[in-house]
Amino acid sequence: MDTLLRKYFDHLRTEKNASPHTLLNYAHDINRFGAFIAKRTRGPGAPPWRAADRSLIRLSLGELNTLKLAKSSIARALSALRSFYRFMVREGALATNPFTGVATPRREKTLPKFLDVNAMRRLVEAASGTDLRSLRDRAILESLSSTGIRVSELTGLNLEHVDLLGEMVRVRGKGNKERLAPLGRHAVEALNRYLVARGINPVRARGTAAVVVFINKNGGRLSAHAVRDIVNKYVEKAALNQHVSPHALRHSFATHLLDAGADLRSVQELLGHSSLSTTQVYTHVTAQRMKEVYEKAHPRA
Repeated sequence: MDTLLRKYFDHLRTEKNASPHTLLNYAHDINRFGAFIAKRTRGPGAPPWRAADRSLIRLSLGELNTLKLAKSSIARALSALRSFYRFMVREGALATNPFTGVATPRREKTLPKFLDVNAMRRLVEAASGTDLRSLRDRAILESLSSTGIRVSELTGLNLEHVDLLGEMVRVRGKGNKERLAPLGRHAVEALNRYLVARGINPVRARGTAAVVVFINKNGGRLSAHAVRDIVNKYVEKAALNQHVSPHALRHSFATHLLDAGADLRSVQELLGHSSLSTTQVYTHVTAQRMKEVYEKAHPRA
């Protein structure tokens, strides 16, 4: 089974272009299910995958519910297991996929959290120091708010991906797909100040592959966890009194564009969404805001 698992994850990497984040989550979901059915069948140490049936699947879903996992997390686990068992059938290790026909729980319809324009400005301007760390943090906040890129895309940037003269960054998103994201004037200025403070001439060094853009105190690539800590630090400093994740800056980017009249297709391209339906959630956000404004301002609302 170890060989089959390795083949499956090789399949995800090479044929499906799965991101490291997806691979990590799928491995967690599959191992958790394996441990669950091992306890109820042949015990630990023996590959229990063949023992999976509808009754065990229902029990495992019940356990996930008792853990109070979000429906989105349960849906992801089902997707991972359905895919893994489909692969085992394809490889001839199993005759049928026991997850075929297992219904995915309906996800809660929650609107994405975002910052309004004033709150975003306060957050970014909270990083106002002139030391290297403050310049880096300002460049991070400006880049996230200006481009709407994911944290994994931000931390993966090398100097070869950044064109300050052309005011663009090239990012590699989900499914290993590349896209261009425009950089706003403030982001260009913040990146330029940060790179110069590191002793890098952004124009001369343009195209340099080996140089990581956002580094930690040891000179290594900044992690996604570190970016979350940076955002939390300036949320507190700006006294925003709300929870703000780095992903909320991406939601804010999309909402601000639609509020200003951008069309949905353009926002889809900028966010790197493969499906327009994924982007359409932001139309509900802007519609809700419009309704709130109407109810507050219209005399006969």
